[in-house]
Amino acid sequence: MADALQTTVEITPEEAARLLSGTQKCAILMLLLGEDEASEILKNLAPREVQQLGSAMYSVADVDQGTVNVVLDEFLSIIKAQTSIGLGADAYIRRMLVKALGEDKAGSVLTRITPSSSAKGIEILQWMDARSIAEMIEHEHPQIIGLVIAHLDYAVAADVLGLLPEDIQHEVLHRIATIDSVQPEAIEHLERVMQLQFQANTSLRASKIGGIKAAAKIMNFTKGAAEQRIMGSLSKIDKGLMTTIQENMFVFENLSAVDDKNLGILMRNIAPEDLAIALKGADERLRDKILGCMSARAAAAIIDEMEAKGPMRVTEVQEAQKRIVAVARKLSDAGTMVLAGRGDDYV
Repeated sequence: MADALQTTVEITPEEAARLLSGTQKCAILMLLLGEDEASEILKNLAPREVQQLGSAMYSVADVDQGTVNVVLDEFLSIIKAQTSIGLGADAYIRRMLVKALGEDKAGSVLTRITPSSSAKGIEILQWMDARSIAEMIEHEHPQIIGLVIAHLDYAVAADVLGLLPEDIQHEVLHRIATIDSVQPEAIEHLERVMQLQFQANTSLRASKIGGIKAAAKIMNFTKGAAEQRIMGSLSKIDKGLMTTIQENMFVFENLSAVDDKNLGILMRNIAPEDLAIALKGADERLRDKILGCMSARAAAAIIDEMEAKGPMRVTEVQEAQKRIVAVARKLSDAGTMVLAGRGDDYV
């Protein structure tokens, strides 16, 4: 009887691998590479990515060999499907435009079409913690504060916004949402504001940052109570803008509009524990849809975990839902999945 019971709870390496998030799979590969190679990879990651990957490496330290083999096979399959078309694309495109248009015209075109090459000072912001950034800018004009926050990773930006004095948070969000392009003189002024913290030179060209989508993504990472307060205050000074930001926000309930294929991609990239918590606050239709994208065994495991957790605070459920939404947004921005729902570019 005991043997039979043990058999029912064992899962195959394939099923164990499916329960791993994308970050955890990357962590397994990092642990296999060796210190020198792994450190070279870490040098090319953003600060938050380093933190997430480092945490994931601890979480997979005891994964069994069968699961490791499955992850390796999956990695090799992905590598075989890749091409080298993007390698050196920046330099190639720049040379091509210069030859076709001349240095001046090419520079003008590149200013409008290439991703912003942030100033060193602004890049250093990515390595500062949210509290340090908030303390550095809290006494500045809301326009300057908005410029700084608009350059940050959305999750960090939400933390910084939450650490600012409450009476200016809605105005800062208003500034972020109405930013279009930032002229060189504005960037120069921003550098002067930050020079007490560090020295840097900036690339003097117009930079495309901020806007409605940036404001909406920042609010996606903002805690529920703070989100309601900031949006409520913003509605008093610009109700139309507040409505537009809300329309561009992607919330957990919007997952009901995502097709099964893309929902399955999302499920493979989130922590099972987060899903179990998040589904406690979902309606029955969304819960059935999400569980239906999983294997019967994985769905049963999620249901068991939900029941085992018992009653939970609403705030805990909301935060788990926000973490899942954040992963969905990142996958969408990377082109890994399509988000059909409010505020996205897909229909």
